[in-house]
Amino acid sequence: MTDRRPFVFALAGAVAALTYFGSSEFLAGILSLTSAPLLVLGQTIIPLVPTALIKAAIALFGTGDKLALVITIAVVGVLIGGLIGWLGAHHRSLSLVLLIGFGALPVVLQLTTGGTLVGALPALVGIGLGCATYLGLLRLGRADHRTERVSVPPAMVPASAKTGGSAETVERTDTAEVSGAVEQADTADGPDRRLFLGIAAGLSAIGVAAIAAGQSAAVLARNAAGTVANLVLPRPAASAPPIPAGADLEIDDLAPIVTPNADFYRIDTALVPPAVDAATWSLRIHGMVEREVTLTMEELLALPLEEHYVTLTCVSNEVGGDLVGNAKWLGYPVSELLARARPKQGADMVLSGSDDGFTASTPLEVLTDDRAALLAVGMNGKPLPRDHGYPARLVVPGLYGFVSATKWVTSLEVTRFADKQAYWTTRGWSTHGPVLVASRVDVPRAGARVPAGNGQVVTAGMAWAQHTGIGQVQVRLDNGDWQTADLSEDLSVDTWRQWRHVFTDVAPGSHTVTVRAIDKDGTVQISDRRPAIPGSATGLHDRDFIVE
Repeated sequence: MTDRRPFVFALAGAVAALTYFGSSEFLAGILSLTSAPLLVLGQTIIPLVPTALIKAAIALFGTGDKLALVITIAVVGVLIGGLIGWLGAHHRSLSLVLLIGFGALPVVLQLTTGGTLVGALPALVGIGLGCATYLGLLRLGRADHRTERVSVPPAMVPASAKTGGSAETVERTDTAEVSGAVEQADTADGPDRRLFLGIAAGLSAIGVAAIAAGQSAAVLARNAAGTVANLVLPRPAASAPPIPAGADLEIDDLAPIVTPNADFYRIDTALVPPAVDAATWSLRIHGMVEREVTLTMEELLALPLEEHYVTLTCVSNEVGGDLVGNAKWLGYPVSELLARARPKQGADMVLSGSDDGFTASTPLEVLTDDRAALLAVGMNGKPLPRDHGYPARLVVPGLYGFVSATKWVTSLEVTRFADKQAYWTTRGWSTHGPVLVASRVDVPRAGARVPAGNGQVVTAGMAWAQHTGIGQVQVRLDNGDWQTADLSEDLSVDTWRQWRHVFTDVAPGSHTVTVRAIDKDGTVQISDRRPAIPGSATGLHDRDFIVE
């Protein structure tokens, strides 16, 4: 019979790792702690991941990239646990030490980055439960292993063997009794094997469920913290103009002109959004300034705040992607805050810093010109959701978020591009990040089957060129000529616009609709395809559909 001991040890190690992660995540979730091992490991890994891999993850998973990272870490962790367990088949003490060390790694990372012993509690409890699981399964596994060494009672040995018969003679004798004895021994010990596998499977299921429950509890706590924030927004001193009647074409499957908070894309470097207390929050403006300025939330809310509709776009947005959204932001002009500090001669950049350590480099001239660059506290009439920067963030029209839209902002350092680099700049991304002219097709959906009807096909979509504005949108069917689409009413030059076009006399069969936009300065959308790194993805979006 084959030796199952390496398998027993490997399975025990994998289940122990899953128990460790599950118990830690569950305990951290119900205690609303951000020190769960999966989150600590993930937040440590994010800055180390190559830029190309980050872009690929965002392209593949979109706003689910962080969940994908957590799942990947858990799977890799279980595999590492299995490998450590496998080593235990020959070096059990070493495997136990390695399991403890593996579990202690998040504790060390958490404590060395300002964490507390209370925050380390989930991982410490998880280490204890994981080790207990490992040793307990090995005890069951040893009972299963005994089925491989069966003693045959002397009474069951054939007479020829007792009288000194040869091995061949013994083998040729009636072996039914010996085989029966082996089978009987296996049957007796069989329940231990099944018990081992059953308990291993049960603990694995509990571990997975505990991870899911812990993550769900963390999400609920995060959402509660973001929505039940004790922050009352003042009435704006300058309200955004009403949305024109024709700004939203109200076509099925076409994105609305204003994106609801719950649907607004979220791309940032924080696995868990920071829990920043508005009562203790402050913004420091420093660096190359004549006068350093510190602003509290109470002081910010007492200023004459303004409302502006602004569309934000992520540089990771692929051609035709949905990492773009439009909202009504409430805040105070950054230009006014910088005027208080009085930037010195030679400064050309503002390095904004987040509570979670993220930084972004924004050209100083962009923050001091006539655009609605805001230190925002409100989003669509409510305090900022925690996921979107509560209690304060930057909103800058015309720039991609990685160089402007710092969430949970706590610092504005006036400096120079030659002296300082931001988070993504050190990873090879561009320094200025101006938004390029872009458009997409929303209607019809990809692969949609459109009734032939009278040969008419309605197409619609979105186009944006923040701070310049969309001047025209053109569409074509298959390889035909470009035709001018109808545009919705313009909300502002800082927001996207909807477009609509009806193709006539469309024959049954497969077709492709392609769109391109032209901004108000006459800049035509770039048709050549290129990836998002280092500045932005370019190319024309198209959709295939079938008329039947």
